Amino acid sequence: MGHWLHRNIVEPGKLPLLLALTAFVLTFLITRVVTRLIRAGKGPFGNVSSGGVHIHHAVPGVVLTVIGGFGAVASGRHGFGAGLCAVVFGMGAGLVLDEFALILHLDDVYWSEEGRKSVEVVVLTVALVGLVLAGFSPFGVNDVTQGEAQDRGGVITSVVVNFVFAMLVLLKGKTRMAIFSVIIPLVGLIGLVRLARPGSPWARRFYRRRPRARARATLRSYRHDKRWSGPRRKFQDLIGGRPDPVRPVGR
Repeated sequence: MGHWLHRNIVEPGKLPLLLALTAFVLTFLITRVVTRLIRAGKGPFGNVSSGGVHIHHAVPGVVLTVIGGFGAVASGRHGFGAGLCAVVFGMGAGLVLDEFALILHLDDVYWSEEGRKSVEVVVLTVALVGLVLAGFSPFGVNDVTQGEAQDRGGVITSVVVNFVFAMLVLLKGKTRMAIFSVIIPLVGLIGLVRLARPGSPWARRFYRRRPRARARATLRSYRHDKRWSGPRRKFQDLIGGRPDPVRPVGR
């Protein structure tokens, strides 16, 4: 295990990335445990306020992210300083993305249905960083041969083609597949040949006069959401906690 860690993580300079990812995950999980205890009224924890203003944990998260990010740039990829800055950055990123939904909506939606977006973004971030840590490079640069790697034109062509794939998949309304296709180009190719989601820019442009394609896209989207929405919600509730029930208007 130690030999594998040194050969695949330490030598390529990926140790700071591993430390940042570990700090990110632990900070997010610990934060969620603490906030759920506060919500339940258990434990010694409580909300932090100053002058009647509730201080969200995204605030210290931004501070830690700035310190860790600039420190990492200044310290390089090796040494104690690089590892320390990576941990600080990971902690800050975990605090910030835990309140991603709040930043997106500019409202305290932490325990609402909209707050699930924070869990989705965190899981997506962990998956993408994990892929990079495992050796995948953005836009398929890892797929080029040694000869192509020495040829800047080949690398640029690979990047441009895979970027176009990712953008087309995004236009089809498949955000997750578009993001993962940046790391794994094959995902973008699969998303490109499949039907677009109804309501996406691609569907509005190319399915407008194709009722059969529009109907197939709607049916496929319905079946996909029906199959995966339940397990996805249970997974999100397990990690982030169950949102508050929606109260009827006027009650």
